[in-house]
Amino acid sequence: MKKEIIRTISLYDTIIIHRHVRPDPDAYGSQCGLAEILRATYPEKNIFAVGTPEPSLAFLYTPDVIEDPVYENALVIVCDTANQARISDSRYNMGDKLIKIDHHPNEDQYGDLLWVDTNASSTSEMIYELYLAGKEQAGWTLPTKGAELIYAGIVGDTGRFLFPNTTKKTLKYAGELIEYPFNSQALFNQLYETKLNVVRLNGYIYQNVSLSENGVASVFITRDILHQYNITPSEASQLVSTLGNISGIKAWVFFVEEADQIRVRLRSKGPIVNEVAKKYNGGGHPLAAGASIYDWKDTDLVIADLERICKENK
Repeated sequence: MKKEIIRTISLYDTIIIHRHVRPDPDAYGSQCGLAEILRATYPEKNIFAVGTPEPSLAFLYTPDVIEDPVYENALVIVCDTANQARISDSRYNMGDKLIKIDHHPNEDQYGDLLWVDTNASSTSEMIYELYLAGKEQAGWTLPTKGAELIYAGIVGDTGRFLFPNTTKKTLKYAGELIEYPFNSQALFNQLYETKLNVVRLNGYIYQNVSLSENGVASVFITRDILHQYNITPSEASQLVSTLGNISGIKAWVFFVEEADQIRVRLRSKGPIVNEVAKKYNGGGHPLAAGASIYDWKDTDLVIADLERICKENK
């Protein structure tokens, strides 16, 4: 599949790369890292990375803004997005051909070419692997900015190499990427620098988390709480991993109220939570998933499902 993707890319003059809404470092790293590779390799081609910007990741990249006619006869590549509903910029289906590159379970098999590897730590890791194949097959070039973006994506999705999705291959690739002359220390500082109001919200989370006998923890962050701490829903959602070190937790959930929905952030130390996410308009990895509900009463249903799978998990 990598060979076919590389061959297909060589055939198109215009390539437009998408990723998911509410992007994380892996979304930016895979999408924009691939854009940097293709721009360096094919300076004669028109390469665009599109989607709604994420202010907290503005230091990584600024997405391109393009008009509808650009999609005519274009190749479209979607990175790090399991479901079509989560693709940022709905014009992804206006091109001539569509490629999906992702590391989430392949529940929504969209696209003309699909490369899905659930064993990869991140889609950014897959993009580096694609570069290595492209280098051998077609003389691809990886510029320093591309290496920095891919490295940032790997770091983000492995939790600084602490998550169990970190493999020997992940560390090998990271070791190769860090040889490029970008400032990895400055990158770490920007990725993990925390504003004071976010720290204070984290204190609120620790004070208000509940933990059941079955090992289910839950946190409720309403719009009033977001307003009180001057926090965006995206910033609040990024704190979901902070509960992972608490003794006795098997799985946990953040409910974060947005303007039109309640975002459900699920994490686990063993029980499979993406099956729960699928029941509530979501999906994701077995131990890290997301969903959406539209009434606070439904939080009881989500928690009940988590209680069930944690009780079954010995």
